[in-house]
Amino acid sequence: MKKFFLALAALLPLTLSAQQPVILHSHNDYNRTAPFWEAYSQHCRSIEADVFLHEGTLLVGHEIEDLKPENSLLRMYVDPIVRTFRANGGRMWKGSEDRLMLLVELKSATEPTLTEVIGLLEEFPDVFCSPEGVQVAITGNVPSKEHFRDYPAWVGFDGDIRDIYTPAQLERVALVSNSFRMFAKKWNGKGRMIDPELDAVKAAIEKVHSWGKPIRFWEAPEGTTAYFTFWKMGVDIINTDKPAVASLFFSDWGNKNFIMGKHQVQAGVTGTKKLDAATRDFSGFQNEKLQLTKRIPTYTPTYKNDGSSKKIKNVIFLIGDGMGLNQIVAGAYANNRDLSILKMKSIGIQFYNPQDDFIGDSASGGSALATGELSWTRHIASNHDGSVEYPSLADYFKEMGKATGVVSLGDIADATPAVFYGHTSERDSTDRITRYMLTSKVDLICGSGRDYFEDPRADGIDMVSGTRDNGYTYITDALKVNETPGKVICLDNRMGRYATEETLSFLADITKASIEKLSQESRKGFFLMVEGAKIDYAGHSDCFPASVIEQLGFDLAVAEALKFADANGETLVVVTADHETGGLTLLDGDLESGHILAVYNSDDHTPTVVPVFAYGPGSREFMGTYMNIEIPRTIKKLVTK
Repeated sequence: MKKFFLALAALLPLTLSAQQPVILHSHNDYNRTAPFWEAYSQHCRSIEADVFLHEGTLLVGHEIEDLKPENSLLRMYVDPIVRTFRANGGRMWKGSEDRLMLLVELKSATEPTLTEVIGLLEEFPDVFCSPEGVQVAITGNVPSKEHFRDYPAWVGFDGDIRDIYTPAQLERVALVSNSFRMFAKKWNGKGRMIDPELDAVKAAIEKVHSWGKPIRFWEAPEGTTAYFTFWKMGVDIINTDKPAVASLFFSDWGNKNFIMGKHQVQAGVTGTKKLDAATRDFSGFQNEKLQLTKRIPTYTPTYKNDGSSKKIKNVIFLIGDGMGLNQIVAGAYANNRDLSILKMKSIGIQFYNPQDDFIGDSASGGSALATGELSWTRHIASNHDGSVEYPSLADYFKEMGKATGVVSLGDIADATPAVFYGHTSERDSTDRITRYMLTSKVDLICGSGRDYFEDPRADGIDMVSGTRDNGYTYITDALKVNETPGKVICLDNRMGRYATEETLSFLADITKASIEKLSQESRKGFFLMVEGAKIDYAGHSDCFPASVIEQLGFDLAVAEALKFADANGETLVVVTADHETGGLTLLDGDLESGHILAVYNSDDHTPTVVPVFAYGPGSREFMGTYMNIEIPRTIKKLVTK
């Protein structure tokens, strides 16, 4: 039995590290526009051919009246398989060790039909008769189990769960196939199976697996819920009449699933080329690192001053870049429906359509959030031609004598942080944005981007000397911003890296240190903007596990803001996004294991609305539905000069 399981493991890589976590069986393949090729192109590792021995020729078709002389087994399946296998140097797919199973259903009399099939395939021994070649399995009019040994060892047979096999007979069983309706007559693939049917299906799977065999159900429903249910239950070979749909569902499986706790993931890096100039050097998400062994702690506010009319001294503005409602909900599901952000009771909805397009970007969305002025795509806190510079909330509060800070868990010259200190009609004008930063009045500017300033060709910062005549002290450790008095620019390249379990609290720790610094800088209070940048990166990269982890890291930062607001009593906390990225859709999951299945419908921004959360004095002013420009306008109204 151990020997068999080793062979089975080679055929069925049932882990998240596989290209697909299951084998897809292309049922009735011959009925499609391009038989074999449609299934092959979708990496279906099991392909079916219904075969009649008709007038001495093996013909493919479902019924005898459907047979056509040109639709021979040789032309439709054997020839293309042989050409492909040999062209790829002895494998079916380039760069993959996956084997193909050719499931031949005998529709005519067993003995003569099977003898003819074996004779045909033996003409190509390197392809069909080798342990490394295409696996051949016989279904339909299968010979009796007592006669399995009468046929070549390279021929396998389709088993039946109702049968009883000797160990020798089981060795010749390649898979076990039965009608799904034997076990579940009512389920149509939507919602949950009723318990008796669910138990019957589970028992069938367990029985076949106890034999050491893969199981396939025919007459099974299809669709998102059905596919995920079968995968979760351990069905090894999923029957499909829609290979393109099923293959798309299971493709890139590791990037569609997050499971709380250590689990096998696909190797490699999920990167993106969709980022802008300031972040184009992002190294991507290392897939093996996108795991958490335990849920994060959350903070429950006291609500003592929430919604009160008490004077507001401080404002903490947290922006999750690309953070739509589903990004938040995914993080909550992974964390047993528990996030600090969801404990904020004043909730609104904002639209973020720019002036010149339907869908906004970080520049237009961020500019509107920073300035309260209508925005244009790619513009940084300026009008349509860049001739008018719009003052930001940082400018507003600086004029009030308050300390100000801009913190980004990304490149400090990227759009979202830039809108709080810079102005330009093109977000990729990072040199100009940087010059604004160097002459800014903002007390604390913190993010990644150190490499640029160490480039001797750039009109940047000498990181060695530490200070310059513009009044800033330059440091490279974001966790020490509270140890450096006066104006600080911190360029810490760790802030440009993706979050891991080891670094998950990094943004929260920086947020805490920044609050400590700014609260000490001015008795009149402070304004702090904190950006969680890589929720957006994950959306552009179609990397759902990264989205969950970045969201949870952002939530830890929200918790630090809420803790300070409760301790201080005069602090307003506002949390929102500049836009949503990826059109994230949650499909299924499991609360107990923290498993979420989700797909992105785009690799770019979408026009869906995003939530606004507020806590502290004046928080109820943010309830309702409005344009993004109303958020900074409301903040200004609440904290008047």
